[in-house]
This record gives sequence, structure tokens and C-alpha cells, in this order.
Amino acid sequence: MPLYKTFTPNAQTTVKIWKITESYDDLIQPITLKPESLERVLGMKSDIHQRGFLSVRHLLAEFGYTDTDLFYDSNGKPHLKDGKFISISHSFTFSAVAVSADLVGIDVEKQREKISIIAHKFIGYENDYLNSKAENYIKKLTVIWCVKESLYKLFATPGMLFREHFLVIPFMLEDQTTTAWIDYNNLKHRFTSEFVEFEGFTCAYALPS
Repeated sequence: MPLYKTFTPNAQTTVKIWKITESYDDLIQPITLKPESLERVLGMKSDIHQRGFLSVRHLLAEFGYTDTDLFYDSNGKPHLKDGKFISISHSFTFSAVAVSADLVGIDVEKQREKISIIAHKFIGYENDYLNSKAENYIKKLTVIWCVKESLYKLFATPGMLFREHFLVIPFMLEDQTTTAWIDYNNLKHRFTSEFVEFEGFTCAYALPS
């Protein structure tokens, strides 16, 4: 399937989402991978991980980049050779890439009931406004996870913990936006997080406020 969605949160930032419906062969044929990328994708045991990896390269092409324009630092954070900021995510049948002139983080996740089992690992302050009996509890948990994951990707700093260092202020699902804070090493950083829901998935991206 071609590009699924495109968002432009501001003049410097673009988000693109791909719905992965193609086979591995259909995804790998049109693109050229550098040797280390080819070795990586061939070493993946899961077909959905392989197709997720390749769909990200198709998203890069939508931005005008190739696999050779992308590299990763020692913390696993992706970078572009032209100096623009990039963030990458994929989950099951969707992948997402955000490119910006400023810091950016993105995450896409499937909405699943089992997120409630691990909620205690990433929910702290948010317990003050969450209602575990509410009909939208799983969706709200997924938004919070996506926001915190996007913040973590944005900073890519070892030692940061979702529960202790990331805060997501109260939000309504229909607003599709919230404010989030990173409180780490006596420094506070404020971010605007926008989120969208589609086909049982949630995607959130974070930008400095």
C-alpha cells in the first residue's frame, strides 16, 4: 500500500505513516540497502519485523532520502546526514517516520488490553487522573505510552525512566494533543505532544514547546 497518512505539525516538521500490506519481496525489490542494513534485515527472524524495517526505508524515500542517508549513534538514536532530526517507529502493520528541523520523537503502538498489565511500570503522576474502570482506559494508556516513548526516543539518554522522569498532563482523546514534561537531572523540558488514532492503533509525536 502507498503512503497511509501525512501530517505537518508545523512548517519545520512532517510525519508520514505507512500501512504495511506488501510482502517482503514487494518491499525489498524497489529499494537499495547499504550492506549493514541488508545484513540486519536478513538476520531478522520475524517477517513482520523485516517488513517493518523495509517500510521505513520506503518512508525515507517519501521524504527524498535513501538508506545511506540514515545512521545510528551509540545509543541507537537515528540521524540524517543532512543534519535534520528524525524519529522512527513501527508496530505490527504500521510504521511511522517524523523529520524535523528541531528535536522530534515519534511512536506508534497497537491498542491492546495487555498494556494495563504493565501500566504500573510507566504510569506515575498520571494515576491522579486515570480511571481504570473507564471505557477509554486502554486508549488513554496507549496514548501515554506513545507520548513517553516518543520523548524517550527524542532524548535517547540512558537512565531515563518512563514512570519517574516523564509526565503527561491530563488530556481528552478528542483533543488529540497534550503537554508532556521531562524532569531529569534537575532539568525540566516542556513538549507538545499530538496523537492520532486509526484502525486500532495510536501514534504520538513530541516536539519542543
